[in-house]
This record gives sequence, structure tokens and C-alpha cells, in this order.
Amino acid sequence: MSSTEFEAGDLDEVTLTDDEAALMRGLCAEAVEALGEADLGTQATMTTVELLGCRLPERLVAALVTFRCVGSPGGALLVRNVPVDDRLPTTPTDGYLPDWRAAGIATAAQLMVMSHLGNIIGYADEKRGRVVQDVAPIAGAEHQQENSGSAYLELHTENGFHPFKPDFLSLLCLRPDHDHSGQTLTGAATRVRSRLSESCVALLRQPLFRIQFSSSFAQLGSTGYSEPVAVLSGPADDLELTADFHAMEPMTRAARHALDELDAVLTASLTSVALDAGSLLVVDNWRAVHGRTGFTARYDGTDRWLRRCFAVADLRRSRAVRAAGSRVFAPLTAILADRSPVQSPAPLSGGTGSTISA
Repeated sequence: MSSTEFEAGDLDEVTLTDDEAALMRGLCAEAVEALGEADLGTQATMTTVELLGCRLPERLVAALVTFRCVGSPGGALLVRNVPVDDRLPTTPTDGYLPDWRAAGIATAAQLMVMSHLGNIIGYADEKRGRVVQDVAPIAGAEHQQENSGSAYLELHTENGFHPFKPDFLSLLCLRPDHDHSGQTLTGAATRVRSRLSESCVALLRQPLFRIQFSSSFAQLGSTGYSEPVAVLSGPADDLELTADFHAMEPMTRAARHALDELDAVLTASLTSVALDAGSLLVVDNWRAVHGRTGFTARYDGTDRWLRRCFAVADLRRSRAVRAAGSRVFAPLTAILADRSPVQSPAPLSGGTGSTISA
């Protein structure tokens, strides 16, 4: 698919004034100095981040708190003019920035924003357990349905297969792609509810779907799947959504038709945004799916570079799967070790393959 197939829709947006951005940059510099060489995935680090985050511009904090508690029709919030580092290193060609301090201002800015949405977390299986992750194209991975690809990235709930999926995720652009063709897409179920047939909605509310583990989490093998889940849940006027149009496998033919109907309706009404340097998109991972149009990578050190971060509303719920003082979840194999294997019907022929990880 090309970016021309999508039209920009209305999106809740906050643009920081120059004075607000300068205030935020000063707080970021304080954070970088205070954290030093600290591991970002610890409670001690997050306490420092949250204390400094309390001093962010009031208008930004108000928008974040409202989004956390009330949400938005489109399930996403765009913040522009977020401070990033004046001198950035080259886009990491392997998907890993060696030292977060090389993009310290941007890292601190993203962490402080996310601290108002919940408790920041990471996954041991993903990006070496980092709580701020690099999203950049990798040569040879162009067509993979993962954060390392550059082809069209299908709509998905982030880590929808995981028993502790994030409640919110953010994408902060440090460097856009050369042609500005890589647009981030979001789609919310509430906006398309009236266009879905009643039979479709009824099927999507049943646990008739499972999601294959992404490659980074698939230590159980390529046949690892989530427990059966419903695609839609919650009240009709504020629907929650768990979907992955690459890796979700319906367990009946009727369920397949219902998922296809949702895919078609969502795709026809997506919101798209081309992220520029300093643009931060927050996605409600319960209300909206997200994806990305394709773009052309050059692998010359100046390619598209986003940084990704997750937050959950209730950190206590995961205390059994984190080491003391850590914000990083244990490997999925360890989390599932004490659970009985899921007995699910075999997938329909023509399964969708490995899942999306970003």
C-alpha cells in the first residue's frame, strides 16, 4: 500500500510554544545530568523522571492527563515541538543506539511525557529489555512486519498477544524519512462502530481469535499463540480493541469474515500523520490500532528514526514477573511457565504468519 491511499484525519494535537519547549529542554538537561550512567529500566530512575516531569508545561500535562483518563475519539494524541538533541548521532543501522545519552534530551523528554500516562515498562524479550527503544530500518529486513522493516506495516495492537500488553505507547521522531512518505496510521474502533454490521460486532466480541507471538517473543517456537481473545470489548460508545491484521488468526470461518469486515472498515477511515523531528505520537493501545505506510530507506545513517516507549496503568499487577526494583518484564517463556498450554482449534488454512512487533 502507498501513503496516497490514506487521508489525514482529525487528531488531538498539542503544539508546544517556543517558551514551553525551552522549559522542557531545561528539564531534560537536568534529567540527563541527574541520571548520569543510570540504567533506565529501574524504579530509582523512574522516580527521578517522574519528579522532573511534574514540572512540565501545565498545558501539556493537562492534555496528557485528560488523554489518560478520558481518551480521545481517535485513540491518539500528537504532541509537536518536543525538544530533541541538537546534534544527533547517525540513525542506528542495527536498531540499537549504543548509549541513550547520545540522544539524552529526546530520551528524557519521552520518558517525562510517558510518566504522565502511567508506569513506564519494557520487555526482556524485546530490544534487549530497553524501556526506550530505537525504531529504524535495517538492511535486508525491508518486508518484515516488524519495526526493522520499511514496507507497509499492517495495523496492530502493540504486543496484543502478551498477558501484560502496554496500555499506552509513544513514538518520538528524531529523524523523518527522506521523502516524508512514511506516515504513521491509527484507527479507533469507536469511530467505525456504526459502519460495522451487528453480526460482525457480535462475533468480534467473542474470544474467537488468537495472536501469534512476534519473532522477538517466540522462544516457544513459531507456533506460540496468545490465549483466545475477543477483538472488541467495553461499552458500545467507547469500544476497546485488540487486533493484529497480520498475525491474528480467527478460529472459525465466521470469525474470519468478521475480522475481514473490521479490517476493511478501519482501513477506509484511518488517520495518518507524517512525523517530523520533535513530533511525539501517543497511542491508546486499548482504543486504537496503529501501523505505518511504506518508505524508501537508504541505509546511509540518515534514515527514519523513531524512539518507542511503553506504559501501563497498573504496575502492581505485574510485580510477580519483574525483578525487585525493575520495570522490565521477565521473558514470556518464564511468564507462561506456570500456565497450562492453551488448547485452541487449529488455525484456518492460509495462516497469517509471524506477528508485528512495532
